[in-house]
Amino acid sequence: MNAPTVQHITECFIKPQNTADESKQPIHLSQWELAMLSLHYIQKGLLFVKSRAEPIKPLLERLKVSLSLALVHFYPLAGRLSTLKQENPPCYSVFIDCNDSPGAKFIHAAVDLTMSDVLSPSDVPLVVQSFFDHDRAINHDGHTMSLLSIQVTELVDGIFIGCSMNHAVADGTSFWHFFRVWSEIFKAQGQDNIPISHPPIHKRWFPEDHGPIISLPFTHDDQFIKRHEAPQLRERIFHFSTEAIARIKAKANSECNSNNISSLQALSALLWRSVTRGGRPPADKETSCRMSINNRSRLSPPLPQEYFGNPMQTVRGSTTAGDLLEHDLGWAASLLHQAVTNHNDNAIREWGEAWLQSPFICQQGRFLDPCSILMGSSPRFDMYGNEFGLGKAVALRSGYANKFDGKVSLYPGYEGGGSMDLEVCLSPDLMCALESDKEFMEAIL
Repeated sequence: MNAPTVQHITECFIKPQNTADESKQPIHLSQWELAMLSLHYIQKGLLFVKSRAEPIKPLLERLKVSLSLALVHFYPLAGRLSTLKQENPPCYSVFIDCNDSPGAKFIHAAVDLTMSDVLSPSDVPLVVQSFFDHDRAINHDGHTMSLLSIQVTELVDGIFIGCSMNHAVADGTSFWHFFRVWSEIFKAQGQDNIPISHPPIHKRWFPEDHGPIISLPFTHDDQFIKRHEAPQLRERIFHFSTEAIARIKAKANSECNSNNISSLQALSALLWRSVTRGGRPPADKETSCRMSINNRSRLSPPLPQEYFGNPMQTVRGSTTAGDLLEHDLGWAASLLHQAVTNHNDNAIREWGEAWLQSPFICQQGRFLDPCSILMGSSPRFDMYGNEFGLGKAVALRSGYANKFDGKVSLYPGYEGGGSMDLEVCLSPDLMCALESDKEFMEAIL
């Protein structure tokens, strides 16, 4: 039988409750952000138990009011992208137009499913992708689509709050920063002068000796925009308890005679080895593990964590399949640790200067070698600390966006304490191989 269809009940746009002069100024995108124009929006959301005592209408109104207040601080999310074009001197530059902003989109939807229908299957059901707006939208679509869309989907016994945010405007750090402030404002409604713990900083970072307007070497968006359809994938959540993570980390450090390997690096190395083993590539075939990395603290001087934007890159550990599988977990983890260590202020600035000399736009889809993986998101994000009068969320899920064979997202576990969830997207054959991989499955126990 086909799964029930998510029905949109109402849609509207939410504007900031008030605007300051700074919110009327354009915000030009940095080279990190311009490189993201052809990739998908971020789509992440939280599943809550529905309160029987509270009808949905008052909840929706409170969500809208608190969103309007949150947008006062995160006003770029109420705007749209715009492109400055001129011939003399030649210029093609994309920026956020916040002036007279149309607002963020807000959707109320419903589906005849229970929380168990979403959480019980071993694989994440495809219907979860319908819990998010802007399906398959790429960041460049922010010229005509809202940069932020909130979809509140009623289940029989649950509420899912899904957030789609333009990835050229914000990275994961900024995404969850917004979510946290929205939650703070929701809980503080009714108070005068609602305080927020960490106001966002909107001034963009640009290399020294370079102004805020970066010109792209294009005359039309069809020269760099491509649409991507993911192949058939299986998506599954693997949970690692606090104890399991500690064992994996200790094993990796012991095997490479170190105490510098992080939990994230050790877990990434474990999955990298298992996926490579399951794909059975030739021994001389290159395989890699890429990890998303936050540039804020790695610049000198560092950017504050409240910097609202997308100063994100990836680092890469690579070797041949033969070497990866002949060596132990600690050896693989040390490759990733070295890649992270080498990503310092000089490396970031060298990448930025190289990009300015030869700008490029990243393209969606599998840019990895077969049996390679990309680790996105972060278990350090405070995802379960966001509450909207419904208690602590019971699960986190994501939409269609930015998924391909080998894409993995790292989330904190529900119980905290260093536990982690891996959201793994693989081809059906490779997922079956992972589920049969002794080293990987025993590490979960």
